[in-house]
This record gives sequence, structure tokens and C-alpha cells, in this order.
Amino acid sequence: MLKALAYGCLIFLSLFVVAVVVSTSIFTNPQELGLAFFSDEVIFAIILTLITATTATAIALIIATPAAYALSQANFPGKSIVDTLIDIPIALPPVALGTALLIFFTNTPIGIFINNSLIKFVFEVPGIILAQFSVVSVLAVRLLKPVFESIDPRYVKIARTLGESEARAFLRVTLPLAKGGIFSAAVLSWARAMGEFGATITLAGATRFKTETLSIAMYLSLAVADLEKAMAIILILLALTVSTLLITRRVFTRGLTV
Repeated sequence: MLKALAYGCLIFLSLFVVAVVVSTSIFTNPQELGLAFFSDEVIFAIILTLITATTATAIALIIATPAAYALSQANFPGKSIVDTLIDIPIALPPVALGTALLIFFTNTPIGIFINNSLIKFVFEVPGIILAQFSVVSVLAVRLLKPVFESIDPRYVKIARTLGESEARAFLRVTLPLAKGGIFSAAVLSWARAMGEFGATITLAGATRFKTETLSIAMYLSLAVADLEKAMAIILILLALTVSTLLITRRVFTRGLTV
């Protein structure tokens, strides 16, 4: 009885996902859908999304990797508080996070100075990268923390007894052992950055051919009832999502994760 219920729930969820996926293309004109795929606006959105998501993910990994290692290995006063703070951007709705960033850059002296004198984030492309980074950096920390916790500390201790410094032991022992987990975290963080919408539109705005990522392009298309273009963007995001999940699953099945 329990097994039948479990299989029934699995079949229901699978059919639900299939129905949602199929509905994205079944009610559109194939010719108009094809034209929308190759429109200047969609191509611009694809290029901008790839650039910003890749940049945000790279910066996030550079910071999140040592941060996750410290959080997994070190004991320091206030560790539980830091661990909780890491979860705040994950728990907050992306729109709330984007609003907080917008308020910081438009209403605080430090934020106004940064935005006016150093880098313009508000309604500009760097704002897209910052919004994506704010979302995926903490996600990367959460993904990488258990990876570092699963590494046997004896390997690092052996490297230290052989004369390696702590930094070199981290680079030559810990990172190679964690390469599968780091790769998976990078792919999932990149996919999350590709689809980021709430924080991006709040901080960077929704200006066509300027701050128009794929998710914002879909929003703008729906706002003017351009269903073919919206469906084209959904199919692009769907293809990227499926590819990401397949790559990540293949990494895990090959045993590259620790």
C-alpha cells in the first residue's frame, strides 16, 4: 500500500512537470516562435544573461569557496550567528533583497558615494551582476559547506606533516578533493543566476536593450502580450535548466564529488 502511494505521488509529480513543460509550446504559432528565437531582443538578452551570470558566478565562487571552508572547518566566537546570517539572503524573497540593495545605494552615504563615484549599480548592468551575486554567493556557500565537511581531515594533516603550509595544503589537497562539489556548486549557481529576476529588476530595472536579461525580457514580453517571444524565452531557459541538471547529475554519478 505504501509503495503504491509512493509510486502514485511520483507519477503525479512527473506528469505535472511534463504538462507544464508541454504547455509552454503547444499553444504558440511555430513560425512566429521561430522568428522570436532569432529576434534582436532575445539575442541581446541571451548574451547579456550569459555574461552577467558567468561573471556573478565566478565572483561568488572566489568568495564562497574559502568562506564555506572556514565555516566548515573553523571554530570561532559567533560562528552560529555568521551561519544564520548566511541564510538570510536565501530566506528573503529576491524582491526584498533587491529593494534592500536599492535603498542602500540611493539612501545611505556610503552607497550613494559608491554608486555616484565608483561603480553605478542602480539601473545599470553592474547592478544585474550584483543582484545575481547576492543571490548565488550564499547558495554556493550552502552547497560547498557539506563538501568540505565530508573531506577526511587526515589528508590535510598528512600534508602539513610533510611541510606544506596551511594555504598550500588547502590548494594542493583540499581543493582537488572537493573539485566535484565545487563544479556542481558552480553549475547550479550559474543556473540560478541565469534565471534571477526579483532582485535584478528591483536594482537594475527593466530597460530594453540595456538591462534586459532573459527573465526580464520574458516579463516585458508578457507585459505587452507577446506570447511567442515569451514562450521562446521560456524554452531557452528550460533548455538551459535541463542541461544544467543533466550535467550536475552526471558529475555526481561519476563520483567526482567527495
